[in-house]
Amino acid sequence: MLTNNKIKLIKSLDRKKSRTESGCFLVEGEKMVRELLQSRFETVEVFAVQPYIDELPATLKRKTEITAVSERDLERISFLKTPNKAVALVRLPNSHTAPLPDLNGLNIALDNVQDPGNLGTIVRTAAWFGIKNVFCSPDTVDVYNPKVIQSTMGAIFKVNVTYCDLATLAATARKSDVQLFGTRLDGENIYASSLPKNAIVVMGNESKGLSDEISALTDCNLKIPSYAPPTADMESLNVAVATAIVCAEFRRQNG
Repeated sequence: MLTNNKIKLIKSLDRKKSRTESGCFLVEGEKMVRELLQSRFETVEVFAVQPYIDELPATLKRKTEITAVSERDLERISFLKTPNKAVALVRLPNSHTAPLPDLNGLNIALDNVQDPGNLGTIVRTAAWFGIKNVFCSPDTVDVYNPKVIQSTMGAIFKVNVTYCDLATLAATARKSDVQLFGTRLDGENIYASSLPKNAIVVMGNESKGLSDEISALTDCNLKIPSYAPPTADMESLNVAVATAIVCAEFRRQNG
């Protein structure tokens, strides 16, 4: 049953403090909720219109509590301008204290990325390029922010997002013979560099770029060269776009 207390809880989940205190976050949309039910995440309860519930396979219906609600009810609990057919309350995984996963292959790390749309797009990009891990510095925007979740377009269920100290990550990479690459405007041309199969690429803050502290820990810093004329006065690429270009070149060289 969609009680007033549940409505109050759901509407509070746009705030990180509320997500932390309740241990829950929100997933919206018929496609994303279906993917959620097939993922490793623990679903607390799904609120959906009856036609959507009727279309769900019986195996998914048995996995969690599903409550039928009206379209009007969905409007009350949705953060979207145009509410979809389903909203899910999901248990928040403890990604801030999880042990570092296997670093083999290509990994992305984020140093103080702040825009929810950028983080969501980066997670989506990681899934596209078959990247298992995205590591976030503690000051990076919360991946369970509703705007981030929507921007991932379901990729949040396919990629491990781990919050950790990037200096600790760098030390672990060194012990594992995994190279750590930074991205800076004064770095080496990525297209003229030989890129390894096992690597961590650190992307920096939208306005400040990669911090000097993290840059000092990298094995090499890379740049995406600009082909714009000098008069164009271009400062930098959007961090999500830059991440996609970097991932594409790593994959081009290593398959």
